[in-house]
Amino acid sequence: MINTSYARRGIAVASHSLAAQSAAAVLREGGNAIEAMVAAASTIAVVYPHMTGIGGDAFWVIAAPGAAPVAIDACGPAAAAASIDWYRERGLKTIPPRGPLAANTVAGTISGWELALRMSAEQWGGRLPLARLLEDSIHYAEQGVPVTASQEANTRGKRAELESVPGFAARFMPGGEVPACGALYAQKILGATLRRLAEAGLGDFYRGDLARSMAADLAAAGSPLVLADLEAHRARQVVPLELAHSTGTLYNMTPPTQGVISLAILGILDRLGLQNYAADSADHVHAVVEATKQAFLEIRDKHVTDPAWMKLEPQSLLDDARLAALAANIDMRKARPWGGKSKPGGTIWMGVIDGEGRAVSFIQSIYHEFGSGLVLPGTHVNWQNRGCSFSLDAAAVNALAPGKKPFHTLNPALARLTDGRTMVYGTMGGDGQPQTQAAVFTRYAVFGQTVQRAVSAPRWLLGRTWGSVSETLKLESRFGADLIEELRARGHDLEVLGDFEETMGHAGALVRHPDGALEGGFDPRGDGAVAGY
Repeated sequence: MINTSYARRGIAVASHSLAAQSAAAVLREGGNAIEAMVAAASTIAVVYPHMTGIGGDAFWVIAAPGAAPVAIDACGPAAAAASIDWYRERGLKTIPPRGPLAANTVAGTISGWELALRMSAEQWGGRLPLARLLEDSIHYAEQGVPVTASQEANTRGKRAELESVPGFAARFMPGGEVPACGALYAQKILGATLRRLAEAGLGDFYRGDLARSMAADLAAAGSPLVLADLEAHRARQVVPLELAHSTGTLYNMTPPTQGVISLAILGILDRLGLQNYAADSADHVHAVVEATKQAFLEIRDKHVTDPAWMKLEPQSLLDDARLAALAANIDMRKARPWGGKSKPGGTIWMGVIDGEGRAVSFIQSIYHEFGSGLVLPGTHVNWQNRGCSFSLDAAAVNALAPGKKPFHTLNPALARLTDGRTMVYGTMGGDGQPQTQAAVFTRYAVFGQTVQRAVSAPRWLLGRTWGSVSETLKLESRFGADLIEELRARGHDLEVLGDFEETMGHAGALVRHPDGALEGGFDPRGDGAVAGY
């Protein structure tokens, strides 16, 4: 896919085409970008269930013309009972990545929908009823939706690991079999849960019948979460982090996400003079990879956690002197030894820009494919395993503590360029997220490539992402032998993958021009689309 999609009155991009279409339908009915995003978020929770769901967390970055961007932190904290001692008493040295003991943090995504819709109504005149916004997702859950190749492959690949987790087979393997690509896949109990939300309101997830049902099922399974943890949770509006860049001002999410890392990489590259190198050259790839190492090892792994536990103000991690020093550490002819430990994760990113120029960058996740694998029998909510990222070492930056928010690879990006363009962009893929954001943004905003080309072009990834365990520098084979050999000569430990690898994530981007023209690009590595009118 090389041709950018264009629109004028509204545009959306998602990693599943039906989610993009749900957003576009709401825009056509006069809904705004927030309302359209809630429709897309609910749909994708049904049609891409191995990657996301209402049992996970979410983050928003929102911008309206003439106003400062805002962000929503819809990350759930650790249960009040979830402590290092609680796990030690059970004979554990680490938090297991699957099963009830991995389901140790509140699922925050629905609280983010609720807060965003309140902002929509109060600030943007949003008027569409919740039942309308959830209409598509309820239909797809109750009546069924064709299974994607990605869902089949991930279910088949994770079957041995997850089949014994309570509730997993009942929801994801009806009849005891992996649903085949193209088969009609219904999720009627989840549909009833979404219908309940539409009727009772989103708060029911935390302080109503749904909350009581989920709390009882979590307790029966052995999770440390209880009803009081759900009742206490609220999403928060926060001020996003920002970076002054030669192309404009860039925004991303605050900790506990690695939004600061995505901004730091771009800040390092700006100070390295990336614009002086050729696009998609060995220099381009090498520079981004080396900037990634600097940001991961010198910022993320030393500082980023729940901001209430951080010793530095997150915005200070983007100070000019700090980024300049990290840029000075980069040798353009020699790769720094990696030796890092990457953080995997399956996720979806989506973007919407409406006809008024209001833009939303949104990311929603259950962390690993299928999250904890725990599916609650009364609601069929598949609970996230984000809390397995906590350490049981009390001295660690991301040490587990009751009520603490876990580290998140998630980060939705937004940029306001100096010529008046607004760009929303992002991807899924654990540690691949900041790297792919750097690839897409620099190709478009620094090197002037079209939106679709910036997303479709060959990508690279340092370390592991979802579905991968190796820590190599991975490149798609479309880069060509000469570039690959040049990077190997600079000392990179390379692994060459296929032409379009899903392990590189599902990226997307939308742009609004000063005259109101809209354009977008989706990732051919996934099942997505751009939908506009």
